[in-house]
Amino acid sequence: MNFLAHIYLSGDDDLVKIGNFMADSIRGQSYNDYLPDIKKGILLHRAIDTFTDAHPIFRKSKHRLHEKYGHYSGVIIDIFYDHFLAKNWKNYSAISLEETSSAFYENLQINYDLLTEPIKKMMPFMIAQNWLVSYATIEGLTMILFQMDHRTKNRVVMHESILELKEFYFDFENEFTQFFEEIRLHCKEKITAL
Repeated sequence: MNFLAHIYLSGDDDLVKIGNFMADSIRGQSYNDYLPDIKKGILLHRAIDTFTDAHPIFRKSKHRLHEKYGHYSGVIIDIFYDHFLAKNWKNYSAISLEETSSAFYENLQINYDLLTEPIKKMMPFMIAQNWLVSYATIEGLTMILFQMDHRTKNRVVMHESILELKEFYFDFENEFTQFFEEIRLHCKEKITAL
């Protein structure tokens, strides 16, 4: 799961969303240094990643790309799954993707002092290019994958995976839909447990 799914799966608490969003930039036990709701978001993020990486449906999607993209196939599928979430947003939320995205960007700005340095550096680009809404289109997804190529110093040419997305679009979307129902239930239980 990538940014949009992590935000969506955080529920309604703004600080849980912040923690979940920036969890990849927080190492080891340092999550204990944060406010309780941010800590909850960080732990939720880790639970989502563990559930996702081990899930047979996600692994099936990833396997389709593995030969060409290796280790990065999981990163690409995370982004593809965010595409299907954005594209089908109305099936998952009564609040539009545009409103949800604007509210999240505002949440980041209000809580700027709580953010990690990598997130502070990334945030202006994310907001200016409206990444969360961009996931909904193939064009937006291509832009995001180009940015991922840049961030990973072109170790793998991830933007070329748009070809596989188009070729296996129906399969990827079906896999996402099945998987997302399961992870939504998992996250509801996990939020309660945390």
